[in-house]
Amino acid sequence: MVNRTRRALFSATLFLTTCAIAGSFYGGKVSAQSSSQESSTRDSLRSFDDIFGIVEQNYADKLDTDKTDKAIYDGAIPGMLHVLDPHSNFYDAKAFAQMREDQHGKYYGVGMQIQPQGTKIVVLAPFEGTPSYKAGIRPGDVILAVDGKSTENLDSTAVASMLKGPRGTHVAITMGREGSEKPLQFDLVRDEIPRYSVDMAFLIKPGIGYIHVTQFMETTSHEVGEALEKFGDIQGLLIDLRGNPGGLLNEAVNMSDKFLQRGQIVVSQHGRAFPDQVYRAPRGSDAKYPIVVLVNRNTASAAEIVSGALQDHDRALIVGETTFGKGLVQTVFPIADSTMGLALTTFHYYTPSGRLIQRNYNNVSLYDYYYVRDSATAPKDNSNREVKLTDSGRTVYGGGGITPDEKIDNLKANHLQDVLLQHYAFFNFSKHYLATHTVEKDLQVDESLLQQFREFLKTEKVDYTDGDFSSNIDWIKASIKSELFTSQFGQNEGLKVRAQWDPQINKALTFMPEAQALENHTLPSQQKTQTAAR
Repeated sequence: MVNRTRRALFSATLFLTTCAIAGSFYGGKVSAQSSSQESSTRDSLRSFDDIFGIVEQNYADKLDTDKTDKAIYDGAIPGMLHVLDPHSNFYDAKAFAQMREDQHGKYYGVGMQIQPQGTKIVVLAPFEGTPSYKAGIRPGDVILAVDGKSTENLDSTAVASMLKGPRGTHVAITMGREGSEKPLQFDLVRDEIPRYSVDMAFLIKPGIGYIHVTQFMETTSHEVGEALEKFGDIQGLLIDLRGNPGGLLNEAVNMSDKFLQRGQIVVSQHGRAFPDQVYRAPRGSDAKYPIVVLVNRNTASAAEIVSGALQDHDRALIVGETTFGKGLVQTVFPIADSTMGLALTTFHYYTPSGRLIQRNYNNVSLYDYYYVRDSATAPKDNSNREVKLTDSGRTVYGGGGITPDEKIDNLKANHLQDVLLQHYAFFNFSKHYLATHTVEKDLQVDESLLQQFREFLKTEKVDYTDGDFSSNIDWIKASIKSELFTSQFGQNEGLKVRAQWDPQINKALTFMPEAQALENHTLPSQQKTQTAAR
């Protein structure tokens, strides 16, 4: 244990030293001032080594390997990085492997989304076209065992790891299903499972395309291109970037390229240790249809790059909430033979008009930075914000995210909605109903189906009032239909039902005429001012 602890401590010390003096490597020479700084840093690192030695020898409990590794890799290194900024981060072996998997957009397994419910692991949905889907696994099935090993009291991460494995290998899954007297046995062959960043792309209205982009990974721009080709000639496009946390910068550039003119700036980045870079639309597009981009407070990073580029070039009308405000670019440095990684902030990025949209994070806790933005870090007004102009002269602001041209309030759940979701009411009703029924795509959630849902809630001991039920009737109908469609026709059909009901999406569609006027560069001056100020 001591040898492994010392190896971990040596790795941490080497890692911290490298981070502290990395600038001198890129700078080409070390000045007297940097030499002094390096000496001070080494003194601090010796102090760190001394402190760790005292802890190791004198702590009340014996420090086993897991505790010492956790102290270094979950404590010392992340602690240092988070002092620098909220987005620099350290990835241990497990987290680094997951990050690379997320970026690649694929993994090897059986293809199902799972989540815990109490002590059980339940299938939310099999992904269409995957081994799980082809075998007939359904939403609501309970995973009882994998290769004979019980899943009781395991978390979803552990079960997911059991289901993954080399392509072409077999995995035996024991499932429990409502309406089936005996457990079901499935022998699945693992395959490549694509993880799509565009999970919805369809004509939401005649001639109007809708694309929902969940994140930016290696396949994102290709998926967006395929969706546009599938649409053919359209009269308008709604791009939904709500909740998109970002991802790969190159993919944000390549997606923007599908809507901008060739050579237009998408984003520029400036840092201390690397040359400045300007990214332009490499090929460009001749498309002239209007575009509305729907964003919210959790639209971040690469998603803000796309939003900012389309807004600054007057190519799209941005609607929704002010976005997250992440204007820092991280470079991932593999370490320890590429088994771990350091995501270090190396650049600030700027939109085409020159905006830096990064929110203030000085003297702000990580919790406040991520969760209390409205009071802790968000600008109180636009009086002290950086002012820039779009190509047509509209006013836009730096600092604190991308401000939408038109505000659409976020949806807020009420008590009944919270209760029904906490009880998995729609999910459980769906598997209960489909145990004895089938549904067709012309399904209407009528009074008869609603009454069956009410009776189901009573058997589940879910309390509600008739008034609460009536005031949420549209949401309840959409939720019932969405879950039934997910189980009967696949996850994509269930998502479409929710999108077609979504009040924010429907409100965003009403701004298509304004987007058309923007595309035509005929937005009246007064409307330009109002649009920018909202």
